[in-house]
Amino acid sequence: MPTTRAERRTTQRLERARRHRLARELAEPHDGVVTRRMLLEAGLTPGQIATEIDHGAWSRAGAHTLCITSDVPSGHALWWWAVWESGTHSVLDGATALLAAGLQHWEDPVIHVAVPNNATVRRLEGVCHHRLRDLGPRTTSGLRRTPPDVAVVRAARWARTDRQAATLVAMTVQQRLVAPDALLVRWQQMRRSYETSVLDEVIRDVCDGAHSLNELDFAAECRRRGLPEPTRQAVRTGRNGRVYLDVFWDELGIHVEVHGTQHFQGTAGIDDALRHNDLQVRDRTLVSLQIPVLGLRTTPEPFFRQLGAALEAARRRLGQAG
Repeated sequence: MPTTRAERRTTQRLERARRHRLARELAEPHDGVVTRRMLLEAGLTPGQIATEIDHGAWSRAGAHTLCITSDVPSGHALWWWAVWESGTHSVLDGATALLAAGLQHWEDPVIHVAVPNNATVRRLEGVCHHRLRDLGPRTTSGLRRTPPDVAVVRAARWARTDRQAATLVAMTVQQRLVAPDALLVRWQQMRRSYETSVLDEVIRDVCDGAHSLNELDFAAECRRRGLPEPTRQAVRTGRNGRVYLDVFWDELGIHVEVHGTQHFQGTAGIDDALRHNDLQVRDRTLVSLQIPVLGLRTTPEPFFRQLGAALEAARRRLGQAG
């Protein structure tokens, strides 16, 4: 036992250094944050924890979360904070779960957390709590989150627009966070719980492009908008399983190519761009428009306005030529 004041100060300094080292080790896998329970289970006392908070070494970030390496949680630490502060049964879900699974090139200012329908949850700034009767499958270790095949369906359902929903589904499949077949199976299990019109079409467009495009009646969409029907319409299949729909107005020299989502994977767009440019070079009288199938599903009107303008310009051009 230390007897002198200097010895006691040395002992206290060593003890505090031990606490800080222990806390940093616990916080490292969680991006700088821990729970109070983690510190207690590691052997610290409530008094020791309170001392470090009072001295400003650690800071509170809620009822359960303590910041060890910063004053406030930031970056991925916010995901841990959101789950810990939302209760023991909460999980990251939707777009946030996809980001935690590795989704790239997507930003969302909101952290999406799913909780049981009967849970008592405090409001947290920047967190959207989704109350569900059945949380479904979740990860069993690490950061609690919904797996991608479930998260992408919920993310699409919670998206602000159809276009945003389609983008999330396409990016998740294209970045191989979930296989198309697995997503189709999961969607069949979940679809009864959702309004299925646009979302059903989008998921089939992304996961089963050939089947989806075969059902796409471009002529009917033209009739509905008062545009002339195309003289030819046929589904095409290219290398690497690429699928697209060619539509022609032969007498007007207008061509439309509807691309399936596979068009945007890897280097597929290079081959299509070369083919499109070659078509334009060989036949300067042909106007060729390209439309992504997800654009037809989610924001069709701008594309049909472009088509209408092209058809009208062709009619004027032929009238002048005649």
